[in-house]
Amino acid sequence: MTYDLRTLLNRAVDHAVDYRASLNEHAGRPDHSYAEMRDRLVEPVPEQGAAPLDVLEELVRRSKGGLMPITGPRFFGWVMGASHPAGVAADWLVSAWGQNAGYHTPTPAAAAMEEVAERWLLEILDLPRQSSIGFTTGATVAGAVGLAAARTRVLLDAGWDPDADGLFGAPPVHVLIGDDAHSSMFSALQLIGFGYRRLIRVATDGQGRMSVAALDAALRGLSGPKIVIAQAGQINTGAYDRFDDIIPIAHAAGAWVHVDGAFGLWARATPSLRHLTDGIEAADSWVTDGHKWLQVPYDSGFAIVRDREAHQRAMTQWASYLPTISPTDRVPSAFVPELSRRARGTPVWAMLKTLGRQGVAELVERHCALTKRMAERLGAEPGINLRNEVTINQLIVDFGAGDAATRKALTEAVIAGVQAGGVCFAGGAAWHGDWVMRISVTSGATTEADIELSADAIIAAWRAVRG
Repeated sequence: MTYDLRTLLNRAVDHAVDYRASLNEHAGRPDHSYAEMRDRLVEPVPEQGAAPLDVLEELVRRSKGGLMPITGPRFFGWVMGASHPAGVAADWLVSAWGQNAGYHTPTPAAAAMEEVAERWLLEILDLPRQSSIGFTTGATVAGAVGLAAARTRVLLDAGWDPDADGLFGAPPVHVLIGDDAHSSMFSALQLIGFGYRRLIRVATDGQGRMSVAALDAALRGLSGPKIVIAQAGQINTGAYDRFDDIIPIAHAAGAWVHVDGAFGLWARATPSLRHLTDGIEAADSWVTDGHKWLQVPYDSGFAIVRDREAHQRAMTQWASYLPTISPTDRVPSAFVPELSRRARGTPVWAMLKTLGRQGVAELVERHCALTKRMAERLGAEPGINLRNEVTINQLIVDFGAGDAATRKALTEAVIAGVQAGGVCFAGGAAWHGDWVMRISVTSGATTEADIELSADAIIAAWRAVRG
């Protein structure tokens, strides 16, 4: 089948630009549900192929009304970045180049870019420079990678090789995790064979921070291999565990410390917020996302491990047909569970080059300031209850008075009104027995005007429900 490559790709650009331009007009939920979109798309398997340009036009036409405005300036539903155009452009080239960036010698440009991006990330986040980074799909897989390295090291230290001999008959590993840890950590533990029920849950405070005293007490009664999972940026409140206290206690007990910092780790890149992460550099592994605050297109996550040897041991695979590796080579697939993989380091390199150290810091600080402004606006309205200390970019509120069921009904009604209004998008979440509206300011496109417009919309929705 013949087609003109330039015409096809230029048409894709036109559609992309048109879509981005429309986001200021419509920032609510998709017009059509999943069931409606499925009904629109379901059809028999094509017996014969179609012209690529026709397929592209049909793709755009059939997707209309079913896209969430995640890249828009007033999307606050989850902690999701806006896929900065610089990263999108680089990601398009990744797709066009078609490099399988699993190994270094077949795809030297992609592998070298990832290595440079690794060094830049360690410097901007000010983490131990000898650490290795696995470029993953996101925080869930990055968490599994970091915890797999932890599993390797703590069991090797106990005289067992989990990578060679598996977990059957291995010494039990005690995993301690805060009560308000993110669900991705439980998924990661499930993936590496630890399960999500055989854990020691550690009490947290009203903001979701792990209790130092409770952790200390839990560790005192344990022997054998141990892993402690701490948190930088609780998903609802944005709260940070007290790393200066937690990590020394954990290390004194012989535990590996893993930090879930899917978005909160980026506070470390800013002068004004860095104090929230004091002591975090002493941990053994860290997780963060590129598709959140760094605005890299989906999908992009980072598994950062101080012990490069344990990291590689937990992940490396090899076959006779693969290129040879010299001692100084950095092989991208040695740090992730993928031999076939796209060149995720390329859009990361492009975004770090576009923003620079100063741009990353300014972006994070601006979002945190915008979140505080949103809290000021909403907190000044009677009947809107602020439910967290605004530490970074996370704000949770509920609505009305009375018991939890009454406030839940009011909060759900306000959320529905806001989403239907189309000015902005915010979602709901469970928090300590209540249902709250959660507002996450993470889009690089968000301005002060967007915050004011969105606050007006939320207040209007509340007044309509109350009235």
